[in-house]
Amino acid sequence: MADEVILLDYWPSMFGMRTRVALEEKNIKFDYREQDLFNKSPILLEMNPVHKKIPVLIHNGKPVCESLIQVEYIDETWPGGNSFLPSDPYQRAQAKFWGDFIDKKVYGPTRLIWGAKGEEQEAGTKEFIEMLKMLESELGDKTYFGGETFGYVDIAMIGFYCWFDVLEKCGNFSIEAECPKLIAWAKRCMKRESVAKSLPDSDKITKFVPELKKKIGIE
Repeated sequence: MADEVILLDYWPSMFGMRTRVALEEKNIKFDYREQDLFNKSPILLEMNPVHKKIPVLIHNGKPVCESLIQVEYIDETWPGGNSFLPSDPYQRAQAKFWGDFIDKKVYGPTRLIWGAKGEEQEAGTKEFIEMLKMLESELGDKTYFGGETFGYVDIAMIGFYCWFDVLEKCGNFSIEAECPKLIAWAKRCMKRESVAKSLPDSDKITKFVPELKKKIGIE
């Protein structure tokens, strides 16, 4: 029996982009179902009753929640091609550390940059640049975070790239001026078909942010 793979997602989500990239990397056909996060569907509430959030990966009727858990699940369920996580236990632990770092330290400041003003926005911009510099230091001169192989940390981070333009406009700063190696890494990732197919155009994100601010009551 063929695998039935469904992804409940929301197109601007950098978290959903991770799952899309991972599925594309493994050449897995999936049924993409766009969700309205302001009017949550019965299937989303049924498949993720705890957090009620996207993305939700549904494999043969069984839901897997949380994007980094999904990336690992995809890697283990469809082992063909590149493995996202290293086989060495220490390197594997390091990759998971940086994936967790991106979730806990990179996402928060982005909301302040596009959603706040004045000192709060400035603090968010400063923190965001600091976090990117830490990531750039970890990347070093490597092609990808894991070395020569595109993998877990690259997948965890690359979705943020299509938000960079709007963050720069809102925060009035240049990511390339601060972190040139990180931008070079992102451009390398964008040459991969899996990434190019999965990330929306930056202009689309820029147009979307004012609509999002209205929806959540930020003017």
